[in-house]
Amino acid sequence: MALIEEFEEEGIWLFRYRSLLPVIILIIGALLFLRSEMYPGVFSLHNTSYEIYYEMFCLFVSLIGLGIRIYTVGYTPKNTSGRNTKQQVADTLNTSGIYSIVRHPLYLGNFFMWFGLALLTGNIWFILVFCFVYWLYYERIMFAEEQFLRRKFGAEYLEWANFVPAFIPKFSKFSKSGLTFSWKKVLKQEKNGLAAIFLIFCMFDIAGELIENDTHFNYFLIVGAILTLFMYLVLKYLKKRTQILNESGR
Repeated sequence: MALIEEFEEEGIWLFRYRSLLPVIILIIGALLFLRSEMYPGVFSLHNTSYEIYYEMFCLFVSLIGLGIRIYTVGYTPKNTSGRNTKQQVADTLNTSGIYSIVRHPLYLGNFFMWFGLALLTGNIWFILVFCFVYWLYYERIMFAEEQFLRRKFGAEYLEWANFVPAFIPKFSKFSKSGLTFSWKKVLKQEKNGLAAIFLIFCMFDIAGELIENDTHFNYFLIVGAILTLFMYLVLKYLKKRTQILNESGR
């Protein structure tokens, strides 16, 4: 099998099971975080006045990633930029808005969301390995997606891809989207992102404090986790039981 077909097959397989990588990152990240709590010398900011600021910085990085996803999804039409796992879906080729500066904004958003968690471990080697593994993993997925788009949209895709970078945004190329921002689509499609971020950071913080036999919990994370979990449950109910979040063409 030629490498081009092999890369595409690998990308298709990884696309179907791309939710596995965050789980692996979460498990390894949790173990390293707990290790840093049990052995304070591992992380230089441990038990200093700067530790909480570092924790909030990591949260901010993850929220940047979620913000990128929200901006992307909010300006896209129906059957594009979805969470499908069985096969590639693209009724139209997105070339405006954030897609005018980067070809894979959702994966860019995912990177920052999980990069924040990697940073939280305070382990420089894990952070570097995460970046390397993420690139290898999603490079194949992006390759398979682009092969699909190339076959479906032909010259239109090639013209767009020639001027728009795959992963590192080129802001000078920005062109405004012709669609209005759809909060309904964002709330329906990205409802779990905010809750997941706050819940993960909250659990890490509580676990760390309990290991130290301390009670200096980060109440901002606790309140945030409760509120975002409640919001997730409400949105899940509305999506399943009502038509409130449905919007024609989105």
